[in-house]
Amino acid sequence: MKEDLGLLGPEIALAASAVIGLLAGSWLPRQRQWLVRALAAAACLAGLAAAGFGATQPATTDFGASYDIDVVTSTTRIVVLGATLLVLGLAAGPFAAHPRETEFYVLLQLAALGTIVLAGAGELLLLFAGYLLASIPGYALTAFAKDRAGTEAAMKYYLLGALLGVFMLVGIVLLVGAGGTTGYPGLRVALVGAPHGIVTVGLVAVLAGLLFKAGGVPAHFWIPDVTEGSSPPVAAFLATVLKIGALAALFRLLTTAIPVTAVDWPLLAAVLAAATMTLGNLAAFFQTSVRRLLGYSSISQAGYLVMALAAARSGLAAKSLLFYLAAYAATNLAAFAVTTALPAATTLDSYRGLARRRPGLAAVLLVCLLGLIGTPPTGVFIGKLEIFTATIDGGYTWLAVLAVANTVASVFYYLRWLVPVFSRPPDSAPAPAPGEPDPLRAAGHWPAVAAYAGGVISVTLGVAAGAILPLLGGRVL
Repeated sequence: MKEDLGLLGPEIALAASAVIGLLAGSWLPRQRQWLVRALAAAACLAGLAAAGFGATQPATTDFGASYDIDVVTSTTRIVVLGATLLVLGLAAGPFAAHPRETEFYVLLQLAALGTIVLAGAGELLLLFAGYLLASIPGYALTAFAKDRAGTEAAMKYYLLGALLGVFMLVGIVLLVGAGGTTGYPGLRVALVGAPHGIVTVGLVAVLAGLLFKAGGVPAHFWIPDVTEGSSPPVAAFLATVLKIGALAALFRLLTTAIPVTAVDWPLLAAVLAAATMTLGNLAAFFQTSVRRLLGYSSISQAGYLVMALAAARSGLAAKSLLFYLAAYAATNLAAFAVTTALPAATTLDSYRGLARRRPGLAAVLLVCLLGLIGTPPTGVFIGKLEIFTATIDGGYTWLAVLAVANTVASVFYYLRWLVPVFSRPPDSAPAPAPGEPDPLRAAGHWPAVAAYAGGVISVTLGVAAGAILPLLGGRVL
């Protein structure tokens, strides 16, 4: 069995940094906990360097056939590590000198590690291990503030995650029982002659767990509560970064382990995509809480991403999914960064006059919300265009038409946020009462820096898409 630790540089960097940071944080005084944040950032940068080098090497497997290192894993590594770096920037202000600052960074790195493992897993038991590693730190992060809203959100998140985790484990047992192996290549061969009923039930149960991480229907209920109840950096991480590993894992599982002759999973994915994008859009229409709106928006975006699974028979599916994941991560994190920079602005109307008071943040928010709609020249526009093309090429024209209709419909609720941003406050508007926070007062400079960085990356991905997309066309193991 091939056991080359050198191929696991990004994963080792995150794991080592989490362990060292936890030990170091036990001895550092509260005002020096920022050193653990610096260590985490260094680990992300080292992991990015290792992932970039690994992306230039031929696709291979490690530890037998249990961990695949190919274009899906390499892209997931780069996107997750870059996104985690942005979240560290978001957290630099709210969690500076926090009594449990070290624990926050450790949990963040462990969840990022689990997300990467999900994407690279080439067998079912490692897939479930990645699910647990990505989930359990997330529960703790949600309740990190120990307030009422965060505790309630964490309980809902945990109970749903535990329930669907059991479903996923049962599904794994059924697939292993039907196929006689946990490895994806062996399953693809063995499941052809397996009973269709057992394979179908097993696959649906496994999909339930992975859709929970992706925020897709019917496992989406946790997202609005978590995005509103947890702290903004945590909400940004859970609603964005975890989605990346889950969708990469779904793509690998379906395309390399489940034969279409056993289960018509492209049709199942198409139905789930249609339900997810439509429900997310409809639920977002009349939201007034900015973070709850972003939560429902992330559900609808998951629907567009799941379209790539339905179109997996198309040669465009893999690279369209990977590019969309990268563009969505940058755009959504930048939008959350704006809400982190303005913690007192919790409703759409509280952003009134932002363009006059904070023109830089208003420009970032404009780029992000128009980007999430799918407006050029942002990266999400190219990602949607590629996925819609792949969906038509894969034989699901009706799904592409529905996605276009949902995209047009989403303009309504994104504009509901943008209109106050560029509206002038009425002259008769009362000044904030003594002790009442100014909703447009920025809290520190780090969240704003992260917002600008995310906005620039979103536009850069759109402008440079012609050079980036060919790099994502490698072989999926």
